Amino acid sequence: MKRQLILEDGTVFVGEGFGSTVDTIGEVVFNTGMTGYQEILSDPSYCGQIVTLTYPMIGNYGVNRDDFESIHPAISGLIVKEVCEYPSNFRSQYSLNDYLKAKNIPGLSGIDTRKLTRIIRSFGTLRGAICSLEVNVDEVVNQLKTNTLPIDQVKQVSTKSSYPSPGRGKRVVLVDFGMKHGILRELNNRDCDVIVVPYNITAEEVLQLNPDGVMLSNGPGDPKDVSEAIEMIKEILGQVPVFGICLGHQLFALACGADTKKMKFGHRGSNHPVMDLKTGKVAITSQNHGYTVDENSLAHTKLDVTHIALNDGTVEGLRHLEYPAFTVQYHPEASPGPEDANNLFTSFLQMIQDFKEEGEIVCQNA
Repeated sequence: MKRQLILEDGTVFVGEGFGSTVDTIGEVVFNTGMTGYQEILSDPSYCGQIVTLTYPMIGNYGVNRDDFESIHPAISGLIVKEVCEYPSNFRSQYSLNDYLKAKNIPGLSGIDTRKLTRIIRSFGTLRGAICSLEVNVDEVVNQLKTNTLPIDQVKQVSTKSSYPSPGRGKRVVLVDFGMKHGILRELNNRDCDVIVVPYNITAEEVLQLNPDGVMLSNGPGDPKDVSEAIEMIKEILGQVPVFGICLGHQLFALACGADTKKMKFGHRGSNHPVMDLKTGKVAITSQNHGYTVDENSLAHTKLDVTHIALNDGTVEGLRHLEYPAFTVQYHPEASPGPEDANNLFTSFLQMIQDFKEEGEIVCQNA
C-alpha cells in the first residue's frame, strides 16, 4: 500500500506502508545505528518521534522476546529504506512488520532515507506526518506548522506508581523519566535493591525510602518541561549520592543552576566517541538525545565537565564539586550499542560506599 511522509517544509516522500495503517504526526529524527532496531523501537526516549533508520535494510534478524527496552513502545512511526519481509535468525519470533501491526505503529519503506537525513542535518529536526495518499498535502503542512507537539512525553512513559526490583545489595531509588530496561538490568546484575519511582516523586518521598543512592533515568523531550524533577533533585543533592543518565543528566544540570538548549538534530546512534577528560580515554557510546547542557552556563555553578563528545565538543558528563553526584549524557547500559562505559554503574556503587564510610567516620568522631 502506497503511503507518504509529509514534512512541515512541504517536502513529500512517497513509499510503501508497513505495520499499522494509522496516520501519525511526530518530530522526524534519524538514528545511525547499523543494528538494534528492536531496542530503538522500544526506547521510551523516542516518545512522540518518527524515527528514520539510516542503515539500508532493517528487520533482517526479526524481533525476539528478549531485546525490548519497554513493554509498550512510545515511538510514533518508523521510516526505513528497505524492510526485510522474511527475517533469518535463530532468536527471531516474528517479523518487524508483524510487530508494528501488533503495536499499532505505522512504518514507511522504499523512500530515499539518505535524502531525508540530509534534510534533517541541514535544517534541523522537522515535524512530519505519515499518512495516506488521499490527504491534502497543503492542509497537512499547515497543520504541522501551526500545531504544537505534546510536551508531556515524560508523563506518558513514566511509571504511574512505585514498584520494587528486589536485591540484597545497595538500595537504589531509580526515578523513571522513561527508563530503559537496560538500566534496571545493570543494577540488578550488581544485586542492587532497586525501587522504581514515578517522575513526579518528591524529595521527601525519595528520602523516606531510605536509599543508598538515587539514579535519574533517561527519558524523552525537553528537560525544562519536567519542573517537578528539577525541584526534587535540588533537595536531595548532598543527602544521597546521585547518578544521572541522558535526560537525568540534563535535569541534574538544571537543578544545579546550569542551562540546556535544543540541538540542531541531536545525537542518535551507537557509535558516538566520547572522551573522559581525566584519563584521556575515548569510549564509543550509544546516544539518543535532542537537547544538551549549555557549556557556557556552567561557569557560575559547582559543576565540572568530565566528558565531551569528540564529534562536536558538546558536554557529555558532569560531576558536582561538593556533593557525591555525577551524570553522563550517553547510555552506559548501551541497549543497543557498545558497552565501553558499562563500568560507570560500578563507579556509582563505589561512590555510594565511599559516602557511607565518610558518614560513619563523621559519626565516630562526633
